[in-house]
Amino acid sequence: MSLEILGISVLWTFLFGYVIVASIDFGAGFFNAYSLLTNRSHILTKIIKRYLSPVWEVTNVFLIFFFVGIVGFFPLTAFYYGTILLVPVSISLILLGIRGSYYAFESYGSAGHKGYAFAYGVTGLLIPASFSVVFTISEGGFLEIVNGQPVLDFWKLYTSPLSWSIVLLSIAAVLYISAVFLTWYAWKANDLEASNLMRKYALIWALPLIVTAIGIMVEMRNYNELHFNSMMNLWPLFGLSGLLFLTTVWFLWKKQNYGLVVILLIFQFAFAFFAYGVSHYPYLLYPYLTIYDSFTNREMAIALIIAFLLGLCLLLPSLYLIFKLFLFNKDYVTGERKDHA
Repeated sequence: MSLEILGISVLWTFLFGYVIVASIDFGAGFFNAYSLLTNRSHILTKIIKRYLSPVWEVTNVFLIFFFVGIVGFFPLTAFYYGTILLVPVSISLILLGIRGSYYAFESYGSAGHKGYAFAYGVTGLLIPASFSVVFTISEGGFLEIVNGQPVLDFWKLYTSPLSWSIVLLSIAAVLYISAVFLTWYAWKANDLEASNLMRKYALIWALPLIVTAIGIMVEMRNYNELHFNSMMNLWPLFGLSGLLFLTTVWFLWKKQNYGLVVILLIFQFAFAFFAYGVSHYPYLLYPYLTIYDSFTNREMAIALIIAFLLGLCLLLPSLYLIFKLFLFNKDYVTGERKDHA
């Protein structure tokens, strides 16, 4: 395996970790806000806050690793993406700041404040929507090189059906992943009322998820035939992801094996996410940038790989302790212990 492939594989793995952990976090904030607006906070708020308290601080660690790594491994991404993403990424970072602030206000200030909870919930949907623009831009066609500088056609980007398909998929995925996880988490806490309500939300968002996923495939065929054909060559992986999706929905419908459902959910998105990444190979930005013509020097690459491995050695034990002491601790999950991370 070349250093280029190893580098992008490491980054894609960290990005996948962020997608799963952040989706649960973002969706939980939205469902908490929705429960307040629909007078169902007595059902969901306690179980959601019990999950968010030890987890929300570590969610963005994966994202930080990815941003540092993408610029470190592939310096030219800063040239191509740095300018054109100044507005979308700045919006995302502002939303992340607002989200963290309002979580602190809502948790440690006026408990149950609808304004804080609503802001926290809405930003949880706007952040993945704003970040998803990167996937659209990477397909090419929205960027021109003018006087040696990349210029983004914002009008074409924000009126593209492909762009909106990806935005809708990101929102549907966030809500589906979060609802499935919280269904299991509430069940583990012996809170059957909350578990049944989250199960209902998971089943509701299953349909938009699969519809938007198929919609992207259709738009991709019309927009980037090269990438579409590459994705079709990996149809067994996408097919397996679809099979796992149907299995999770079946178990949810039958109210069975919620723990297994969460595992199947992770593998479902893993197969689809990594198949998409492989199908995009070797491009980071069609048609200007590949992982080979933008890679850093060998010494820097090795240093970054070592740094990432050491970071992973610190991150994994931290996550293990969070899961052991909080998320998988029977007393904490059931609310008998009130610790906060």
